[in-house]
Amino acid sequence: MTATPRDRDAADRLLSVEEALEQVLAVVMAAGPLPAEVVPAADALDRVLAEPVRSRTALPPWDNSAMDGYAIRAADTDGAADDAPRRLTVIGDLGAGVAPTTAVAKGTAVRIATGAPVPPGADAVVPVEQTTPLDTAGRPGPRGRDAAGPLPDAILVHARVAPGGSIRPRGSDLAADVEVLPAGVRVGASGVAIAAGSGVAEVSVRRRPRVGVLATGDEVRPPGAELGPAGIPDANGPGLRALVRAAGAEAIDLGIARDDLADVSGRLERGVREADLVIVSGGVSVGPYDVVRRAFDDLGRVDVWRVAVQPGKPFAFGLARPSGPGRRAVPLFGLPGNPASSFVTFELFVRPALAALG
Repeated sequence: MTATPRDRDAADRLLSVEEALEQVLAVVMAAGPLPAEVVPAADALDRVLAEPVRSRTALPPWDNSAMDGYAIRAADTDGAADDAPRRLTVIGDLGAGVAPTTAVAKGTAVRIATGAPVPPGADAVVPVEQTTPLDTAGRPGPRGRDAAGPLPDAILVHARVAPGGSIRPRGSDLAADVEVLPAGVRVGASGVAIAAGSGVAEVSVRRRPRVGVLATGDEVRPPGAELGPAGIPDANGPGLRALVRAAGAEAIDLGIARDDLADVSGRLERGVREADLVIVSGGVSVGPYDVVRRAFDDLGRVDVWRVAVQPGKPFAFGLARPSGPGRRAVPLFGLPGNPASSFVTFELFVRPALAALG
């Protein structure tokens, strides 16, 4: 059947950036996310969670002191005031990270550090600022001194303390077995702290995408190599590999291919075997030495070709056939050879595709 002028116009129409990105993401997401792997929570930075993270412990795990002061029975401070303090005998000292071994009884107090577990018998903490220390002879020390000096024999409490005062109850920050991070989010530094701080040692994350990066061009030389009369240094290979790593993926260097279909195809075949996604810079236009699109066709298909973007033309996107049983089809991105255009099309199309793989 002969194509009509309208059919030819539709085929030659430039896609908008939004239309092209929609097609790219539809192809990438159709294959589903990458497999999951388990990593230490401390190593999960910038990884995408495959499963929700649930707390393994309550926070705090036990009632603890919110202040430096003295663990007491609140009833022992009834009627306390500056001109009528209540005297309590100090029977122990308790720091953070230490299990209490002394119970608070009527008329007694245990000096306690911020974060230390509240000892049995106590139902409140009086801040050190509201106390005056007494030595063994009953002589008062300076009121409101810090709580790091010698343990006093007794204290005077100058204010009534309500039950629960200056105590953080068990689970008041976080209950056990609740979702603290949902699946599908990229873990930031705060996410690492949340997972680790809620007792989680390992988390399930998506495997980092492996991205093959291939530069092309008879004139392209490795950085630092002798350029000769017609060579230029390779900016795209190192630059795109850096962009790949900055996007949270692993970069595979496929080298620099000549403007030769066999050379380009051979390197692309290696990329399809080893990578989840392949990027090629250069060789995607319609010149006599532009062979990348033909190589894409040989490996699979080209889905996007003409996109209205500047800088950024030409751009090609396709899908390589799986390289073996159980293997995924591999997205192929053909980016312009101009480094600025290559960076622009990476940000417009490749970075969103890498996010979709996660």
